[in-house]
Amino acid sequence: ARTLLDRRFGRWPARGEERRPAPVLAGATRTPARRVILVDKPGAAQSVIMIGAPGLERTSPDYAAIQVMNTILGGSFSSRLNTNLRETKGYTYGASSNFQWRPLPGAFVASSDVRTNVTDSSLVEFFKEIRAIRDAAVSDAELARAKAYIALGVPGDLESTAQIAGQVTGLALFNLPLTYLQEYVAAVNAVTAADVQRVARRYIPDEAATIVIVGDLAQVRAGIDALNLGPVSVVTVAELSAP
Repeated sequence: ARTLLDRRFGRWPARGEERRPAPVLAGATRTPARRVILVDKPGAAQSVIMIGAPGLERTSPDYAAIQVMNTILGGSFSSRLNTNLRETKGYTYGASSNFQWRPLPGAFVASSDVRTNVTDSSLVEFFKEIRAIRDAAVSDAELARAKAYIALGVPGDLESTAQIAGQVTGLALFNLPLTYLQEYVAAVNAVTAADVQRVARRYIPDEAATIVIVGDLAQVRAGIDALNLGPVSVVTVAELSAP
């Protein structure tokens, strides 16, 4: 591989300074209060719900704790959101949450496609789970399961040459050392229930969330308004697609 690379790229001169890690920022600007954006799509069989806020940069020292916390909240099939909205309530085929990792802060988004007639009920359950992980420590069983889910998944990401190349590329993107995966597993295993609650309170939005719902507003608007989630603005699909 080195011979092939030297043959094709060996004459390329190195220019500029060595790339440095992205700075750890104080945090992206959040909205001061919850707001709701409704997108009207008459006749829609489902409502698409997205609840989000600015997240944080990949180089944050809270990365391992956030991954454990989000695995419990919505980052795995057995997560609280999916268990609640899919398994218990039957509102959807799936509900999830994730942080988008970039050199600079990406977004946090919790989302689901739900039946039209349970749009307002689904919002209630979303915020029930968001508040629960912020307000109380997770159980020992949940914590152990989430840590094992992450740690045991690392070898599976290194099974093929393509996966190994992808992992190395990801490390290079964020200027992380090749030893990082070993360090990451150790960091995950060191996460405590107090760490999970701390990062949930800091990074999971409640009062500062932006809520976007796409659906048939003739059927769902009254129920959403009754929840008093925050100021509501309405746009149409045509307005969004206009040049």
